[in-house]
Amino acid sequence: MGKGDKKSKKGKIIMGSYGVSRRKKANKPKVTAVVQEAEVKPADKKPVKTKAPKKPKASEA
Repeated sequence: MGKGDKKSKKGKIIMGSYGVSRRKKANKPKVTAVVQEAEVKPADKKPVKTKAPKKPKASEA
């Protein structure tokens, strides 16, 4: 069991692979800073136009 052995931990370290006999370290939860969003003031909105009702087609009437 040595550097050339693909199944040993030492062999996997040399080859640079991860496998059954060489586990990766578990990812620790990262602490992130909480950024408060700036208050967004609503801009002056344009009035919403209402659509006129559809006229029936001549063939329907």
